[in-house]
Amino acid sequence: MTKSVGKRREHGGVNPSEADRAVRTGMQLAKPVGRNAAAIKYDILSALTVHALSGDKHRQRSILRIIALITTRYNWRSNELSIGREEIARLWTVNERTVKREMSKFRALGWIAVKRPAARGRVAVYEIDLKQIMIDTQDIWPVIGSDFLARMSDEPEPETNIVPFTAKPGPSVSDEADAWTQVQSILHGRDPELWASWFQHLSETDRAGGSVTLMAPSRFMADYISQKWSQRLLAAYSRVDPSIRTVRVESAE
Repeated sequence: MTKSVGKRREHGGVNPSEADRAVRTGMQLAKPVGRNAAAIKYDILSALTVHALSGDKHRQRSILRIIALITTRYNWRSNELSIGREEIARLWTVNERTVKREMSKFRALGWIAVKRPAARGRVAVYEIDLKQIMIDTQDIWPVIGSDFLARMSDEPEPETNIVPFTAKPGPSVSDEADAWTQVQSILHGRDPELWASWFQHLSETDRAGGSVTLMAPSRFMADYISQKWSQRLLAAYSRVDPSIRTVRVESAE
C-alpha cells in the first residue's frame, strides 16, 4: 500500500512538502457557492475520500460517515447541518450511542461545531469547518495531483484597492514547547487573522483535571471568545492534550 502511494506521488511530480508550504503560505478555500461551487465541493469531497483511503478501516468508516452527512443533509450555502441523533443513527445504520461518540470525535477534531443545540421539537444545528478539514487532509494533496495542490495554494489577484491584512507571525514551537504554545501555534495556523485579533491576547492560568482556564485582558473579550470560539479552543487543545474536556475563558478585570 505504501509503495503504491509513493509511486503515485512520484508520477504526480509533486513533493509532499509542497502541501505543507501551501498551508503555511495561506491555503485558498473559497466559499462553496456561486459559479465555482460544484468544483469546490468536488475538491473537498475528493480530499476527504483520499484521506480516508490512506488510513486504516477505522478512519475509512469514520470519514465515510461525515461524507454521508455532507452529501445528504448539509446546506453548503448557510453552512448548516440540521439533523437529529436518531436520524444520524438511521443514516449510519448504528445506535445512538455510536452517533454520540462519533460526533464528539468530530467536534474534538474541530471539523464540526454545534451552532444551535437541540431543543424540544427541534433538532440540533451543526456547522462544518471546511477549512479545518482541508488543513487536516493536506498530507494527501500531492496524491490527488499537482493541479489540486495548485488550486489550494494559488492566491487570486485582489479586486479592490484595499491593502490586505498582514498577519503577525505565530509563536515559534520547539520540541520542548508547553501545551499552550502548541495550542497557540495550531490556532495561528488555522486562521492567522483571527489569532492576531483575539487568541494571541489570551494566557493560560490553569490546566488540571481535564479543564483549562484562560485569561483575557477584558470582560468583553472573555465573553466574546467564550460565545464564539470556545469550540475552536477546545479542538486545538484536544490535539495537544486529549484529556482536556472543557475550556473556560475568564477576565482579568
